Amino acid sequence: MNVEYGKDNKERIPFEHYLEEFASLDPAEAAARTGLPWHEDTQEFEVRMMQKTFLVKWPECTVRKKDEADTGYGALEDGIPPKIMVMRYLTRGVASVGSGTFLTYREVPHGEVYFRQFHGRCILRLAFSYGSRPEEFRQKMEALGAAACEHGDVGYEFEFLNGYRVKFLLWAGDEEFPPSAQILFSDNFPLSFEAEDLAVVGDIAIGTLKKM
Repeated sequence: MNVEYGKDNKERIPFEHYLEEFASLDPAEAAARTGLPWHEDTQEFEVRMMQKTFLVKWPECTVRKKDEADTGYGALEDGIPPKIMVMRYLTRGVASVGSGTFLTYREVPHGEVYFRQFHGRCILRLAFSYGSRPEEFRQKMEALGAAACEHGDVGYEFEFLNGYRVKFLLWAGDEEFPPSAQILFSDNFPLSFEAEDLAVVGDIAIGTLKKM
């Protein structure tokens, strides 16, 4: 399998590690554990990411949209990190639905340890990408199919991966204060993902908005 890594090869080693684990899993067991549909005839898992449905082929982890007529940007089609997230879920995750409670990054296990990195990498990036452009943010979130929520000056909730949901909340800046943001995670995330994974969730989600 040929993979384009770009100039920075730091993704190569973790990708190859998770690809080896993915290739060695039992597809039927993984489907039963995660709740992801498994298509025996095509050897593909059916996965939702950022509100779109993809087919992930086993064991090579190639990806295509289920809806072949959809020519829009799809998060799982672009880059190595989204594929790593899916492989991690299939090798370690479990099917679950949140209780309706959402967690700040600090509230997830070990989130306090990595909060400074997450704050700069995701929260500030979201704030300064769209805090002064709330209408653009609103248009992109609605095009994504996200649901508006009451928190923040403008806020939306969306499904990142099957059953695992995220909220993006924005507060516009003014002459005295810069724009600010918050990112919340449904309380089932710790069942399948670690704090370090949630920074990747933020990266992928914000990157998807920028590339839409």
